[in-house]
Amino acid sequence: MSSRLPAEERKAAVLDCACGIFSTGSYRGTTTAEIARQAGVTEPILYRHFDSKRELYLAVLDESWRRLRELWDGVVAEEDDPKLWIYAIGRAYFEAADPRLHSANLWIQSLTEASDDPEIRKYLRKHMREVHGYVADLMRRSQEAGGVLKDRDPSAEAWVFIAIGLLGTVGRRVGGLVDEDFPAIFAARRKWMTGEDDPPLNINVTDA
Repeated sequence: MSSRLPAEERKAAVLDCACGIFSTGSYRGTTTAEIARQAGVTEPILYRHFDSKRELYLAVLDESWRRLRELWDGVVAEEDDPKLWIYAIGRAYFEAADPRLHSANLWIQSLTEASDDPEIRKYLRKHMREVHGYVADLMRRSQEAGGVLKDRDPSAEAWVFIAIGLLGTVGRRVGGLVDEDFPAIFAARRKWMTGEDDPPLNINVTDA
């Protein structure tokens, strides 16, 4: 990376690099020296933009969610059937090739740190509530458009959606845990949410 890049561009490049490294590694196993090296800057330059490794990690949480939210906004905009909105964002998440979109990987890392770091614990709580709010709002919009059944609780169902995402992430990390069951899980949830009795859908959680 050229040192002549404007400060904001350099900061964005460091954040992009950190997002990729943290998403495929771990908080404790990743060093700022490694991030700086891969970003093509020195550690002092990295610390000009982020005061600590924790601050950089929390910025990565925000950046991952920003990218995922952008993906989901696009998926929903392209799907005409409101009954398919929730299914569509779930499928888009698991089939996204870019690991920087997989916020649940970062959540699992954060849980490991949360018991020892109150700041990470506080931030993770805020962050997951933002994702929950997005999903709950989408479910309400689907209800209003005749997709999700009227008697379903959007807030409760949004937490179930997030829990399934965490299950899929754990399954992907340990390998072979829920691969065969995931299509049926999605089909069962879709029937519960919309009343439609569809066959299991093809959801790939192994290569994402």
